Amino acid sequence: MSVAKKDYKIVTTKSLFDMKQNGEKISMLTAYDYTMAKIVDSAGVDVILVGDSASNVMAGHETTLPITLDQMIYHASCVVRGVDRALVVVDLPFGTYQSDSKKALESAIRVMKESGAHALKLEGGKEIKEGIKKILGAGVPVMGHLGLTPQSIYKFGTYTVRAKEEAEAEKLIEDAKMLEKIGCFAIVLEKIPAALAERVAKEVSIPIIGIGAGGGVDGQVLVVHDMIGMTHEFSPKFLRRYMNLYEDMTKAIGQYVDDVKSKDFPNSTEQY
Repeated sequence: MSVAKKDYKIVTTKSLFDMKQNGEKISMLTAYDYTMAKIVDSAGVDVILVGDSASNVMAGHETTLPITLDQMIYHASCVVRGVDRALVVVDLPFGTYQSDSKKALESAIRVMKESGAHALKLEGGKEIKEGIKKILGAGVPVMGHLGLTPQSIYKFGTYTVRAKEEAEAEKLIEDAKMLEKIGCFAIVLEKIPAALAERVAKEVSIPIIGIGAGGGVDGQVLVVHDMIGMTHEFSPKFLRRYMNLYEDMTKAIGQYVDDVKSKDFPNSTEQY
């Protein structure tokens, strides 16, 4: 059964909670620059994530680990300037919050002050509890992230589905409830069994956003470059491509090259 969609002029953390209560699914996409953020926001997406996936998509790194706090602040500030409606959430990058809670708070304050973002996302459960509490205590909204946490990829050794075994699944449920209890406003669950993700969504009151976590959660997130087909090497099971922009752009640029070489561009109507 379809649910009537409320018109939120500005999406806040409370808006997301209300969406869950009303049974309205939450849409979330990444953006890393002003132009893309403006398009994504204009299309009506509820949450824009300035993900540390910029390390892969924008900088060409193999993992999310190399991106720095300064680089995340740069990307976030670009995105914020392009957004009128969506809630802008920024990833704290690897190494800026795991070691101690004081460093976590300092990193969080820098992102919020220098970028104008609305909230932060941190990967992990009880291991980073004190850092999250410190950030929340300063009045900064925090979104959790459990399941496959890309900043821990060298610990996992693979991008395979997480929490298939009972012990890891139980820990994930415990961590989700802990994140809710200490005050996180939402949680991303990445690449875990759909049944487990649905269970978590039912057992906590805060919104659960899935990526590769099935349809039983409260919303979905994808990397926008994957969703519109700008990237083509990455094709996980959970990814639906809504465009094939890589092919379209390659064709268009190839045509431009041909037109320049053949002296067809510019023609008489395209010059002063």
